[in-house]
Amino acid sequence: MRVLLIGVLLPVAACSGAEGVRDPGPGDAERVNGRLGIDRSPACAVTAKLIPSCGAWWGMAPEIFTGLPVGRAVQKAEERMGATADIVHVYHRGSELFPTDKEIALARDPLKPRMLLINWKPSFEQTWAEIADGALDRRIDRLAEHVRDTFPERFFLTIHHEPENDVVPSAGSGMQAADYAAMFRHVVLRLREKGVKNAVTVMTYMGAPNWAAKSWFQSLYPGDDVVDWVAMDPYADANVRDLAGLVNKTRKDYPGWPGFYRWMQWRFPGKPIMVAEWGVFERWSDRAFKRAFYESVRTQIKHFPQIRALVYFDSPKAPRGDTRFDTTAEGRRAFTDLARDPYFRSTKVPRP
Repeated sequence: MRVLLIGVLLPVAACSGAEGVRDPGPGDAERVNGRLGIDRSPACAVTAKLIPSCGAWWGMAPEIFTGLPVGRAVQKAEERMGATADIVHVYHRGSELFPTDKEIALARDPLKPRMLLINWKPSFEQTWAEIADGALDRRIDRLAEHVRDTFPERFFLTIHHEPENDVVPSAGSGMQAADYAAMFRHVVLRLREKGVKNAVTVMTYMGAPNWAAKSWFQSLYPGDDVVDWVAMDPYADANVRDLAGLVNKTRKDYPGWPGFYRWMQWRFPGKPIMVAEWGVFERWSDRAFKRAFYESVRTQIKHFPQIRALVYFDSPKAPRGDTRFDTTAEGRRAFTDLARDPYFRSTKVPRP
């Protein structure tokens, strides 16, 4: 039997309400590792695409919208949570060159090496179609030269993350979903052509049911050959109580949508999943909520073995609220316990 989901046919098992929230069976993680191309080995290792063979990476977008320089922001956030971030999420736009000297220093810290997740929006002036047609090739080439000359280490690169709310579906807009896919492909292939072989590419979706219901949603994907990881950016709003509800958000007004993790399991069985941004908004009427949520992440993360990286968005002024993890002492302790959990510490960050 098959069911209709957002314009495509999916097997019922792929969208079952139980999938992804049940206790994992004895072979679940091993089956996921097999699909991800990870060899069975007693030792925890890192693949060429920066996939940890054991557990998941722990990451942070630290002190966002505070004005702190990235080095100080990372230092302060790590002091607050009592743990080191495996991944540091940084943001760049336009003609900015990356990684910067301060970002390189974080990656090459001799005691605490970190991986960079670089989030780049190439332009706010050119349309996706124009970029795909070569309008920014000189900018891309200049960036490629900078990366070649300064940073041979592997790093994560996501290009114009969360494109859903920037889509203009009208013909000729240059901002249709297919234009995004063409832009992403062009940027990645141009960087590779110019010698950037160390970028591990990430396609980052918003992770919201209302956007997934759009007729053009499936057309956003640029193709397996230019995407190494797939990612979502979900936040714990008023309808979310725990990790399971976060990564598999559903809405009554979109009854056919099974949740993003379930959809990604079906659509990208051979791709590692990153939660590239996630945050828990302050609930002033429920001051214990952050503590309870972080505890749910710790107990439920093994239920989602295809998730190989969690990157928290830490900000006092996120667009919809305060996502700082330490607004209460109980929340901070729960977050520290989560950050130190062996699941996030089993695979070591590769040294430069």
